[in-house]
Amino acid sequence: MKNLTLFQLAIYAAAVVAFLVTISLAIFQFFGIVSFQSTAWLIIPIIILITSYFVFSFAIKWFVYRRIKVLYKTIRSSKVSTQNTFRDININSNIMEETENEVSAWASDREKEIESLKASEHYRRNFIGNVFHELKTPIFNVQGYILTLLEGGLYDDNINVTYLQRAAKNIDRLNAIVVDLDYISSLELGSKELVMTTFNIKDTVKEVFDELNYMFQEKNITPKFKDGMERGMIVKADNKSIQQVLNNLISNAIKYGKNGGEVKVAFYSFDEHILVEVADDGIGISDKHLPHIFERFYRADESRSRHIGGSGLGLAIVKHIVEAHNQQVIVRSTLEIGSTFGFTLQRG
Repeated sequence: MKNLTLFQLAIYAAAVVAFLVTISLAIFQFFGIVSFQSTAWLIIPIIILITSYFVFSFAIKWFVYRRIKVLYKTIRSSKVSTQNTFRDININSNIMEETENEVSAWASDREKEIESLKASEHYRRNFIGNVFHELKTPIFNVQGYILTLLEGGLYDDNINVTYLQRAAKNIDRLNAIVVDLDYISSLELGSKELVMTTFNIKDTVKEVFDELNYMFQEKNITPKFKDGMERGMIVKADNKSIQQVLNNLISNAIKYGKNGGEVKVAFYSFDEHILVEVADDGIGISDKHLPHIFERFYRADESRSRHIGGSGLGLAIVKHIVEAHNQQVIVRSTLEIGSTFGFTLQRG
């Protein structure tokens, strides 16, 4: 019965009624209670069948509607009139199975929505805690230096300039955090428009190499292109944003690379995309940290990361910029061997 459509159910019920009524009339005629002509026996069963079908189809539709109305009130967000909902019931379909499937799908969607909300709430709490943690240290440092100067240190030539320089350094860190947060927010809200142009990605990498030359020299790290990258590749993207992506990735490769090591950049072509990779031979990242490194303020090595500096938003910015281009970012890493960060771009 579960697999029967309402049409089949109404037909079966009407056929049974027509059969029973016809048999009853035949018995009545046999005993002389009623009398029908021979032609009437061809018409009467048909009339009974048709009449019974319409009666049963309406009754069954109303019964089913009464049963599923409460369910649809729960799972449908829009308000539908009783008349329209009743007319929407198709007796040629398996309405019970369809309703069961629809309710199951609704329940599954609600479960996913609840899980998503829980994850968002957990992320929000962690984010607020991380923002507080990142801002607290430089604010307290600046406060301490200024109070010391106001309490007489300003007139002590041994500390006044030093403390002012340290306060300025912490203010720069605060400013970097605010600027990076504002940049991420603009990307998320779509208020930052990308200016798409075609350019040689190798030329952009060279500009970043030149810009970060002082960092390379400090750690005696050699910037290189992988063999075979002589001509570079033409891509279509926002040059300024991609330059920031490369700046963040290459500066990270320098910070976490080993002294005297190398930072290599490579390009790979596949289909309509170009894969850009930045590889270092530094400390690497453990597997447990890899799924989280693109989260805001996430630091795989808390103490070392804070000593190295930065806003803690570099990789989050990388991810947002790449995704704003409808592309993807990837990472591979092994402890004490190094890390490779890559992202795809549209071929120019």
